[in-house]
Amino acid sequence: MGGTMPPERLPLVAGNWKMNFDHLEATYFIQKLAWTLRDSHFDSHRCEISIMPSFTSLRSVQVLVEADHLPLSYGAQSVSVTTQGAFTGDVSADMLARLGCEYVIVGHSERRKYHPEDDANIVDQVRAVLAAGMHPILCVGESFEERRQGIALDFAVGQVTDVTRDLSDEQTSNILIAYEPVWAIGTGMVATPESAQEAAGAMRENIRSAFDDSVSAAVRILYGGSVTSRNAAQLIEQPDIDGFLVGGASLDVDEFASIARITEKFVRRLGRH
Repeated sequence: MGGTMPPERLPLVAGNWKMNFDHLEATYFIQKLAWTLRDSHFDSHRCEISIMPSFTSLRSVQVLVEADHLPLSYGAQSVSVTTQGAFTGDVSADMLARLGCEYVIVGHSERRKYHPEDDANIVDQVRAVLAAGMHPILCVGESFEERRQGIALDFAVGQVTDVTRDLSDEQTSNILIAYEPVWAIGTGMVATPESAQEAAGAMRENIRSAFDDSVSAAVRILYGGSVTSRNAAQLIEQPDIDGFLVGGASLDVDEFASIARITEKFVRRLGRH
């Protein structure tokens, strides 16, 4: 299975720390991750690693990455749709871009659940992130209820369509999609490699039909939802899965590094450089 990921889609292993780690803990984690990857001769040209810390840790992560020239990128877990002004507690896309953020997670199920982030708001977030020169990681996925009703695929693909329908080819090419079945987030339950591939394949086909082959070939699709070093190998072998959005396992340096190494070894096995 697998072996068909086009060379332009560099796999990404992204760690979503959620509301964990203050800036001191973040500093320690990044240093330890860098040592661990260096010791294992990790090749960042074959697999990109990105960390999404809390807002309070972003500056600390930036300083470390830039000062030590670490082979890591980083991003934010959410963003405001506004640019600047009287919006207490909001953080704009421009502010994140000035911190060197590469990615911003948009539409994570926890944001949709605990904050009033509806579809229109998520579209505006995607546009704000793109306009600031960063890449949105758009989270989509079905709940137990949609799965029970047998509309899981239609639901997830529809969430992608809601965002991409008014975007240009270039804008869509710069989006990443994270397929995260809501029932698998933080539960220890994980989609089978086959069902994850079915969802990723349906999303890519939907983008292909709405845009063209070059756009669908450029969009990276990640899997998220209880990803660990035990299930990563089977998942990354699927042809339309280009990496992972890792939650709980991203808080453990050794476990997170293992997932990255598994992904890098798969690319090495394909003979890509």
